[in-house]
Amino acid sequence: MGHGASSLSCFSLHHVSQAEKREEELSEFDLEPALHNFLDMNLSSLYISPTDFTATLPDECLNTVFQKLSTGDRNRCSLVCKSWHAVEAQGRQCLALIANAEIMSYLPSIFTRFDHISKLALRGDRKVEGISDDALFLIGRYCTNLSKLKIKACKQITDEGIDLFVRVSGGTLRKLSCVSCNFGSRGINSIVEHCSVLEDLTIKRLRGMVDGPSDFIGPGQGTIRRLCLKELSKAQLFGPLIAGSKNLHTLMICRNSGNWDKLLDIITEHVQGLVELHIEKLQISDRGLQAVSRCSHLEVLYVVRTRDCTNIGLSAIAEGCKKLRKLHVDGWSPDFTGDEGLAALAMKCRELQEVVLIGINATTVSLDLLASNCLNLERLAICNTESVGDVELSCIAAKCGALRKLCIRGCAISDQGMRVLAHGCPQLMKVKVKKCKGITWQSAAWLQRHRPPLVLSLDCEVPEISSTPRVAEVVSDDASNVTSIPPTPRSPLAAMKLALAAGGSFVACNRRWRASSQGS
Repeated sequence: MGHGASSLSCFSLHHVSQAEKREEELSEFDLEPALHNFLDMNLSSLYISPTDFTATLPDECLNTVFQKLSTGDRNRCSLVCKSWHAVEAQGRQCLALIANAEIMSYLPSIFTRFDHISKLALRGDRKVEGISDDALFLIGRYCTNLSKLKIKACKQITDEGIDLFVRVSGGTLRKLSCVSCNFGSRGINSIVEHCSVLEDLTIKRLRGMVDGPSDFIGPGQGTIRRLCLKELSKAQLFGPLIAGSKNLHTLMICRNSGNWDKLLDIITEHVQGLVELHIEKLQISDRGLQAVSRCSHLEVLYVVRTRDCTNIGLSAIAEGCKKLRKLHVDGWSPDFTGDEGLAALAMKCRELQEVVLIGINATTVSLDLLASNCLNLERLAICNTESVGDVELSCIAAKCGALRKLCIRGCAISDQGMRVLAHGCPQLMKVKVKKCKGITWQSAAWLQRHRPPLVLSLDCEVPEISSTPRVAEVVSDDASNVTSIPPTPRSPLAAMKLALAAGGSFVACNRRWRASSQGS
């Protein structure tokens, strides 16, 4: 042992001495010339030329690339070099600004750089002072190509500021949206008078018309094709503007005060080419719907939460508006029984493609007519009615051959009713079932097993883990409704995976379980 230890010690000392000698030799050797020679010989292929190959790229091509980028990436690319900075500015057509008061001093430099802006959004802050009339005038002076403008929560803008702005740049303005502003009817009259090509006008929560006397909004140039009036206390002052817009295509009047029966009578007498109409939370009755029935070219109709409308009004719509393609009816009144009016619509409006019924007490009588006569019906939603159950769902599945999307919400359907969708509606792609107490997630699993391509969305509860065995209801493959079996205790995820083992696509909205046909 002693001899071995001494040999090991000598071996170690010998190598240590050799290492020290090698270190002294390396310290005396100059590595710098050798390193330069190595880089010259082996790294010449990695030499990067200072030539900018994008310099020969046409500005149009570079601008096309910039348009494919997100806003953040585009802003960063504009700082790469002077040429990119100039090309990006020339190609920028859309701009959104936080319209606070301190931005006024920067407006000349902003619009000197972005001199091709055609779409501009000015968003104010309720807690901070916004831009003034002078700033709005500067914007109109610099933006000579402005075609779309959105002004939101700019409280410091008055009628005088709007008048100055439209006199400067109103000749090119085609779309204007004013939300939560403080100017009134004088400013709106200036807009419709000086904007000679204005086609789209949206007015929401215009506080300048709340207090004090207000003037009627005149017809102006008569070029408006889309008009949206929401949450206005004196929206009826827009009557002359609506009646004078002979080319009006879309009218949206939502949550406005006052009785609209007489006004709708006047409007439809002058404007009969209306194609799309949205009525929401207005004080109208069947008389108002009878006035709407004059619009023989109407294709899209929303009647939402109108308390005084009944089946009489719906029947009048069916007689006059036979070109309807999209119909949304929210029966917020107990008198809106629905079956009679829906049956009239089904017999007369045979071009319907989308129907949404909320609170309408439809039965197999009207649903059978709807499925038999409207052969192009692709989207159907029935919500918040106890009259629709398994029998009505069976009628839909048997006769709606073109149906692609179905939504059932708050109805009296059960697992047995879900089984009929396995072989009905051959074009069906998506089904949503919400707030239906008779539906369990086991029926969804059964449906996915028999129809894997179907996308199903439910909000039913997934069973929780329990220490004691519980009885689970699952839909059987035979003619019986349900069979009770004692399951083995599993976690909710394991239970869901087991139920979806046959494939398909399933969404349980309450817990957001998802399984694709490949994954399961």
